[in-house]
Amino acid sequence: MYDSTHPQIITSNRLHSNKSVVLSFDDGPSKVLPQILDILKQENVQAMFFWQSRLLYPARPWQRVLDEGHIIGTHSMKHRNLVQLSYEEQYRDIRNSVAHIEKTTGTPVVHFRPPYGRFNSNTLKAAQALGLRTVMWRIASMDWELKDDPGQIIRYATENLEDGAIILLHELEQTVAVLPELIKAIKEQGYSFSLLPSENK
Repeated sequence: MYDSTHPQIITSNRLHSNKSVVLSFDDGPSKVLPQILDILKQENVQAMFFWQSRLLYPARPWQRVLDEGHIIGTHSMKHRNLVQLSYEEQYRDIRNSVAHIEKTTGTPVVHFRPPYGRFNSNTLKAAQALGLRTVMWRIASMDWELKDDPGQIIRYATENLEDGAIILLHELEQTVAVLPELIKAIKEQGYSFSLLPSENK
């Protein structure tokens, strides 16, 4: 799907002395976002949110996301497969998505995750030209396929934990259902939670 060894691709965060992982949520902001935020606040966990810009309206609780220490990145405008687009089309899509998030939130966007985890050299070139860090993941929870068996989300997310791993989750009801147990399971393996730094833009 992608080359995780490419120097422009971030799949882990190894900046902490204690072993930690990064929780990341794609495809929001959704109707379950407040529930996710409630759980994260209760568990004292910060996370990264990669949002489709078309879903971000001023009425969404984006201010709470920022106030509680989470990070908002872009996941494109409409979740199109970017590799099917020209460089100019990719650049325009990513640029417009960033502009919409920044206009709404008043906060710079530093992180970008391509839809479906699909990208090519033009995607990376466009992201770099826009000053964005392309962020993938090391562990996929498969939560989008496990609506009928959400308990499996915990197994997929925790069976291969390693220091610095970025975990892929989505703003879905089944993810909300197991999120407290998932966080507990990660903590029981001796991990804390961290974020990717944003100071390089």
